[in-house]
Order: sequence, then C-alpha cells, then structure tokens
Amino acid sequence: MLFNSIEFGIFLPIVFLLYWAMSKNVKAQNVFLLAASYFFYGWWDWRYLSLVLLCSITNYLAGVLMMKTDVRKRRRLILTVCCLVSFGVLGVFKYYDFFITSFVDAFSLLGIHLQAKTLHLILPVGISFYTFHTLSYTIDVYRRKFEPTKDIVSFFLFVSIFPLAMAGPIERATNLLPQIYRRRTFDYDLAVDGMRQILWGLFKKMVIADNCAALANEIFNNSANYSGSSLLLGAVFFTFQIYGDFSGYSDMALGIGKLLGFRFLQNFRFPYFSRDIAEFWRRWHISLNTWFRDYLYIPLGGSRGSQWQVVRNTFIIFLVSGFWHGANWTFISWGAYHAILFLPVILLGKNRKHTDTVAEGKRLPSLKELFQMAVTFGLVVFGWILFRAENITHAWNYVSGIFSASLFTIPTVHGVPNGEITLLFIAILLLVEWLNRQEQHGLQIARIKSSVIRWSIYFALSFIIWAFGGYKETFIYFQF
Repeated sequence: MLFNSIEFGIFLPIVFLLYWAMSKNVKAQNVFLLAASYFFYGWWDWRYLSLVLLCSITNYLAGVLMMKTDVRKRRRLILTVCCLVSFGVLGVFKYYDFFITSFVDAFSLLGIHLQAKTLHLILPVGISFYTFHTLSYTIDVYRRKFEPTKDIVSFFLFVSIFPLAMAGPIERATNLLPQIYRRRTFDYDLAVDGMRQILWGLFKKMVIADNCAALANEIFNNSANYSGSSLLLGAVFFTFQIYGDFSGYSDMALGIGKLLGFRFLQNFRFPYFSRDIAEFWRRWHISLNTWFRDYLYIPLGGSRGSQWQVVRNTFIIFLVSGFWHGANWTFISWGAYHAILFLPVILLGKNRKHTDTVAEGKRLPSLKELFQMAVTFGLVVFGWILFRAENITHAWNYVSGIFSASLFTIPTVHGVPNGEITLLFIAILLLVEWLNRQEQHGLQIARIKSSVIRWSIYFALSFIIWAFGGYKETFIYFQF
C-alpha cells in the first residue's frame, strides 16, 4: 500500500477517525494503531509479517533479559545473539545471493569453476529499516541509556508503526517510545502542518521523482545511444529522482505522524544546498547516517585516533553505508567514492565547518557559497551515477560517455514526454526549498498571514500533482 495510492487514501482517513475516537484511552489507541500497522504492512505481503514479528520478539526479549542481569558477559551474550538473529535474517534475504555469486566469480578468475545455488528471494519491504530500528533499541539498553520496556504492545508498535514501516526514518527508542507511552491529544496546528508536509511530499514524489524516473530510466537504460550532454542530463534527472522519491516519502511519513500526534525525527534538511561533502552527509538520510555514527563510527574510535585510524574508520562507515543500500558492487563503489571525497575534509578538521544554514538571514547566497554548492552538487551527481548504474562497467562507460566531444551538444531524450516541464518543476522545487531552507520542510508556510495566498499555493500544488503526477511508480527506497 503506497502513500500515493487510492487504497491508502481510504485507509488513512478511517485510521485517523477511529484513532482519535479513542483519544481518552492511550492503551486502546496503541492496540488499534498496532493492528492498523500490521494491516498496512501485510497488505504488501502478509507472509513477511512473520519477519517483523521475529525481529520484534527477539529484541523485546533481549531487552527484558538484559534488565534481569548485571553480569556484563551475560548482557553481551544476549546482545550478540540478538544481533546474530537480526543480521542473520537480513543477510539471508538481502545478501546471500550476492556473497554466493561473488564467491563463485572470484574462483572463476582463478580458473576454478564452481557450481552454487542462489535463493532468488524477494526482498521484504522495509527489512533494512526495521532491523536497524530495533537494534538501536537493544544496543541502547545494553549501554544502559534507558530501562527496557515491559509493555509489549508499545514496543511492537515502536517497531512497526505504519508511517515508518516501509522506508523509515529509522527512529530511536529515546524519541519515539515516550511518545507512545503518553496520552496524545489532537493538536490542530500540528495536524495542519502535517497535511502541508504530506502535500509537499506528494509533489516531490509524484511530480519530481516519477517524471525524473521516466527520463533517467530512458537515458541510463540506453546510455550507449546518447550524447555526453544527454548522459549528464540523465544523471541530473536521477539526482532529483532519488531525492524527490526518498525525501518525499520521509515528508509524507513525518506528516502522517503529525496527524496522529507524533513527532518523528527529521530525515532530510535540504541536502542539495550543502557547501561541502560533510555538510551533505549531515543533511542526507539523517537517521541512517547518525545510526552509523553512533553505533559504528564512534565505537571504532571516530576521528579521535591516529590519521590511519581516521582513514580506516571513514572508509568502514562509507563502505558499510553503501553495502546497506544493496547487494551490488556499484553501491560499495559509491560508498568508497564518498569516503574519498570525505577524507580531505575530516583530515583537515573541516568536517564541522558548515553547521549553519547557507546564506542565513539573506535572500541570496554569496558568490563563494554559490560556487561551493555547485561543486558539492556536481560531486554528488557523479556519485549517483555509480548508485544508479547496473554494474561497474556500465558506470565507467556512462562517465566516459559524458566526457566526450558530444558533451557540448544540445541534450535530447527520445520517446519520453515532459522533459522541459520536469526541469521547470525541479526549478520550482529548488526555489520553494531555498525560501524555506531554515524550516523543517519546504511547505512550512504558516508564517504567510494571507489565507488567500496559502490556499492558492495548496490548490496550485494539488493541480500540478493531479495533472502531471505519476501514479504507478513505487518508491525507490523500498528495494533497500
């Protein structure tokens, strides 16, 4: 059930009305929301609810068992078993075929031809997200950051709450569990802002991402037939496809949470306005990057050790991040590419240089800021080529095609309409988000006093979504 589907358009109002009808009883609300969340996830494939339940039960019991002992070795054993179960399930469904194929290919290079059977399992939607979701809870319990919950309904809801079930953000128990425990009362202003955020998410997904997807797919799938300028344009289209797709999903998830009285963690902060690669990674997929920082990078020593340790830790976190996205060498190469870009910034101690908002308090950026954003954006665009390519050879040929004499020709795209209008919509996206870059999302326009102007914006966006939106494309991050 997609957020932009007719089914969800029926599902959400029913859940909203029944949920707030129970506002005097938080336990009833939680039980109902848990049932609605399982229905939402099971709509895709009810069989994979068993994996959600396995992950929930394993981590819940791990928390309860760790609470009953102060013996460090026992606590560590419980955590280890929990991690093995969680990562084991993730590994079988997501990485087994990759490892088997890579193993066979490695021996083939040595002239040894092995036969191995792959599983060809369908990747359960959201498995990477709810696995990390629950493990953050268990690791924090092990570290004694908070007491484990004894409320099994609240914990199961924390794992599977439906706005986050498919593609995050990856919530922390320290933020979400207290909100689940306490009574929630309807907040009109919060709900209205949630509706705005949902509308902006729909625009980014259905207008930006889906139209960019059609153009990017045509160019990437037929890259040998296109000029260098068209290939570069295809990379730009994919750059906005993946941003519109994933940040659009995140906006909708956060907006739905607000309708239900929850405040989820922000997952994107206008990353394409970043002035260096470190700032980009502070603003892109924030929940995942902070997860790797807190549970992998810092335990490895972070940036506190020798230069060699800093280099090692940087490569580990980016390679793991790339591998998290998918079982393909292109994702690992994408992670390595960003590690190389990140190294000079962190080794020179400039990774925290740009923690403010670009051109804060100003309408336009300075020439220096504009240059920094353009360079950072260009580097990110070329990284997305690796991310989108079918394999390393395809990525190499694609980049080689860009840097040819045909780079200076007029780009064309065959057989796909709306190319020019999509560029216009991208310009609208950038303009709106630039004007609201200090806000939580692009359509946080409550400060506009005129209701006529506000409603004109809502109707204009709704019309654009209706007239130009795609209705068949799934969310790209569901595959991760």
